[in-house]
Amino acid sequence: MSAKELDRIGVMARVESGELKVVDAAGLLGVSYRQAKRLGKRYREQGALGLKHGNAGRRSHNAIEQEKRAEALRLVREHYGGGVGERFGPTLAAEHLEREHGCKVHAETLRRWMLGAGLWSQARKRKPYRQKREAKAHFGELVQLDGSHHRWLEERGPKSCLMNLVDDATATAGMGMEQEETIWGAVRVLRSWIERYGVPLALYVDRKNIYVREATTQERNTGEPPVTQFGRMCAQLGIGIIAAGSPQAKGRVERAHGTHQDRLVKKLRVKQITTRAEINQFLESQYVEEHNRKYARPPAQTGNYHRAAPSAEQLDRIFRLRQDRVIGQDWVVRYGNRWFQLQRQSGHYAPARGRVQVYEAADGKIAIEYRGRELKWEEIAAPVKPPGQPVTTLGSGTVKMPLRRGKTIPAANHPWRRYADKGKMSRPGEAENSLSVTPSSASPYGLRSGTELPTENEERS
Repeated sequence: MSAKELDRIGVMARVESGELKVVDAAGLLGVSYRQAKRLGKRYREQGALGLKHGNAGRRSHNAIEQEKRAEALRLVREHYGGGVGERFGPTLAAEHLEREHGCKVHAETLRRWMLGAGLWSQARKRKPYRQKREAKAHFGELVQLDGSHHRWLEERGPKSCLMNLVDDATATAGMGMEQEETIWGAVRVLRSWIERYGVPLALYVDRKNIYVREATTQERNTGEPPVTQFGRMCAQLGIGIIAAGSPQAKGRVERAHGTHQDRLVKKLRVKQITTRAEINQFLESQYVEEHNRKYARPPAQTGNYHRAAPSAEQLDRIFRLRQDRVIGQDWVVRYGNRWFQLQRQSGHYAPARGRVQVYEAADGKIAIEYRGRELKWEEIAAPVKPPGQPVTTLGSGTVKMPLRRGKTIPAANHPWRRYADKGKMSRPGEAENSLSVTPSSASPYGLRSGTELPTENEERS
């Protein structure tokens, strides 16, 4: 019996014992009062079997013939069976049976047949097994980098981002507070780490455009790997960039975010700190050292994999944005809506239409180099555009609207005016009495004498 039928038996037994009334039984079973009376009568006369469905155990009148079922299963077994990764599913097999063999069977019916015949299993495809990644064995072998957006100052200041570096082997941390997770924020915290510990072998980051990006169409065609500005800086330092596939992959830095969002917020509240500058000073002078003393652990193997840090001057040259630009015919280089006039060079000539590299540091300092040598330049004002171009403002931007030219009327001696003399009269087969218009008889508007001139309104139209 089904669960519904067993439930009816229990309710009707309570009715027969006098515990329930028929009207209450109807409410419990979700049937009408008359249906509940019929069920009670069948229960009194036949017992529990009287509430069993009458067609239970019988073959349905709409059942498909056994011959068709056997034929469908034979076709599935011969053409669409196989191993777990090779066999067709019921939906796909039903489509092919109808199209290739003319055997139309509903996909759900075929699924039940295939389950009964052992041609299909309800086991779902398992996701690939992901084993927990063991921590690196050496200090500096891998450093995880990520930003945590949070209200670190609570209601005392705006929302900001904590740039957090965590060594994978020792959980040693380095951090700095920034307004957003930007390239300069990542550069500042990485440079602070390098100056303190040295250059790590690799960085483990997420897939933000700051660290990695998708290849352009040209790069896909040429096979050139896509590199971001931050990736180029790390490549100059010999640091590898590893992009994580999920937040769980870099779980050490993600768990550290939760620790800082609890402990750091409370410490900043006690210290009554209200600005990012004060936060960074507190991080450098006290918090980072206390955090590492409490949470850092010794690596699995001795040995520091950090390389020696470059000099401050070398780091200044590495941590710069770079853009390629072309020198104009007037030896002017344009960058970021700014114009730089190259000065005359002694011993190092940069030709017009040559390609130079424009570097921009974090403080906005600009440097222009040609073949590895820095060029002297002078910033000039933007060229003035000719007046007379009306500008119409649309929303937040401006759209230049070209001047509308007035209606041009050809002069009296224009070649178009001599069409009647040289064009129309020279056509063969024209009648001798054809009218002709000579320049002497033409008006300034190119009309024959006696023709009414257009009015001023007609001219404008």
